[in-house]
Amino acid sequence: MSLRKTLQLQNGIAIPQIGLGTWLSKPHEVENSVVWAVEAGYRHLDCAYVYENQDEVGAALKKVIPSVIRREELFITSKLWNNAHHPSEVEKQLDITLSQLGTPYLDLYLIHWPVAFVSGREKIPVRADKPDVAEIDVNTSLVDTWNAMIALRETGKVKAIGVSNFTIQHLEAIIKATGERPTVNQIEAHPLLPQDDMVEYCRKQEIHITAYSPLGNNLQGKRKLVDYPEVKEVADRLGVTTAQVLIAWGVSRGYSVIPKSVQKDRIIKNFEQVTLSKEDYEKISEIGKNNHVRFNIPVTYSPKWMINLFDEAVEKETQTEYVVKLE
Repeated sequence: MSLRKTLQLQNGIAIPQIGLGTWLSKPHEVENSVVWAVEAGYRHLDCAYVYENQDEVGAALKKVIPSVIRREELFITSKLWNNAHHPSEVEKQLDITLSQLGTPYLDLYLIHWPVAFVSGREKIPVRADKPDVAEIDVNTSLVDTWNAMIALRETGKVKAIGVSNFTIQHLEAIIKATGERPTVNQIEAHPLLPQDDMVEYCRKQEIHITAYSPLGNNLQGKRKLVDYPEVKEVADRLGVTTAQVLIAWGVSRGYSVIPKSVQKDRIIKNFEQVTLSKEDYEKISEIGKNNHVRFNIPVTYSPKWMINLFDEAVEKETQTEYVVKLE
């Protein structure tokens, strides 16, 4: 049985600690997933414009609102994509998202990445001279986009604003320039990428962390977190799934987690919380010692984003051409 715990954001809004992620879900999978999740008790749904499945999420919402729940009982997140960072585009893309989801407001709207693409073109515009490289907007800064996000709060279309995939440097730049802290920073976080420095920084700043890919993923073809023997040992002893153990690891760190699944039984199981002992938490944490893995690095995408965001080895080895324009 899920504990159905919520955590309080800096603006007083409650965010359910376990949510359903919709990233990397194939077409025609998401609608059923959202319906199953809501029926199982999920109240936190994580979406994004670039996932290209928000219309399916919207179709699912029509099936469960108001027959299963009221809109006010849900916490819905979506994200501003890179091609709409220019201040003139920010509200326009929000309106598209609201239309796709079929809701008059979002509980949380995030800047998806601290990277601006040239606007007015496709989702990932490419350079004419290098068609395998994304075209970066070198003029629009993070502060420009953040100011436009701040203005959205006056429209009534968003209850809270935040960011995703931001580093401490990115966070400090927008806070220093505007005096406005993001409500949330959504980041990749799991035992192979605990991001302890970020967790501590955000705790002090009262910036809530939502962890995506809490189970890891297979973007790099490496061993899945659910297949680590340490995780299996704890799961077998507790009589739960390895996914439940990894979700519990994230929950015990005090932030929200958004595991993704499109299988009904796994969606239900992921919401059935277990509590890790201190010893089991430390056992799971140990698998990340000297085993640092970040799965989601844009310089490895196709087309590539030729920008060093996290100072990972692959980013250093690649001759990146851009840096994030902070202000």
